[in-house]
Amino acid sequence: MARPRVLICGTLGWTQQECADLFEDVAEVIQYDSRNRTDFISSFQPGGRYEDVVALYKDGGSYFLGPFDRELIGAISRSVKYIANIGAGYDQIDTDACRDNGILLTNTPGVVDEGTATAALYLMISVVRQFAKAEQDIRAGRWNFEHSAGSAHDLTGRTLAILGMGGIGMRLAELARAFPMRIVYHNRRKVEDAPEWCEYFGIDRLDEMLAITDVLSVHVPLKDDTVGFVNEAMIRRLKKGAVIVNTARGKVIDEEAMIRALEDGHVSPTGFTDTTTKAYHSDHQLAGVGLDVFTNEPDVDTRLLELPNAALLPHMGCLTRETLEKMEIRALTNLRDMVVTGSAKDVVPELR
Repeated sequence: MARPRVLICGTLGWTQQECADLFEDVAEVIQYDSRNRTDFISSFQPGGRYEDVVALYKDGGSYFLGPFDRELIGAISRSVKYIANIGAGYDQIDTDACRDNGILLTNTPGVVDEGTATAALYLMISVVRQFAKAEQDIRAGRWNFEHSAGSAHDLTGRTLAILGMGGIGMRLAELARAFPMRIVYHNRRKVEDAPEWCEYFGIDRLDEMLAITDVLSVHVPLKDDTVGFVNEAMIRRLKKGAVIVNTARGKVIDEEAMIRALEDGHVSPTGFTDTTTKAYHSDHQLAGVGLDVFTNEPDVDTRLLELPNAALLPHMGCLTRETLEKMEIRALTNLRDMVVTGSAKDVVPELR
């Protein structure tokens, strides 16, 4: 009897041998070689080179195929029953289409926590201390001549508000606690095993939390009901002079509203409102933003590129060797388990 075929839709950067070991005597592993989305879809039709593939490993290297939407899911469902996605987020895959076509989908929660949390910490420090602008200045030969100490602040004693207290948010809380910072958070429900120093603010107290926030770090998964979750009203309810950090997904924040809050009369590239001594430009809403994710990736709004109070990364929060290696192994293990048993540990909530 022929072994089932598994398609690697992307690139295994560190785990080729682990892949061979996992699927030895279980399945034939093949590497995709599609030139574009049309070629990829047509290859699953009768006579195509992927026509009998039963399971698919998907990573960021397949970005040129576009979203795994209802069209693509329907086309591959002739034979594909399992998709193992790398990463915690899977907003680029239509889970409703997977359910309707009998396809099981897994992700890799937890393994991205360290890398993404440290990226959020870096962005927070970079904005609050004005390091992003300082690096631009030194590369342009301006030394520190344009630096204003009044626009840079220490994090010790400030309030970090975490929006979405999952694994990444909790790891960031642990890191920021070392300054120490005051840690507050909003979640759909209270995290029962959170340390006592993590203060919970329910939906009825969200405005109260925003009003005391120095740094708002966003860790909300992108779903239909979270698009634009951080909207203009929420941004305007933040403490004046606050900073927003986003390492979740770009569309979770209303990017236009955020840019307006950085550009209009409420905003300047300043630091926190200092309630203990002097208020630095306390009439301004946002002091700055630290962003690893954007609404229309890989395109970045040029206004953000020009703002001196914006620290920017190209969606690389979890891109470390250690994290990627763990993600690859986790996704490959999920794929093997689905092929062998019909299920896996990390089936996404929508399909459980």
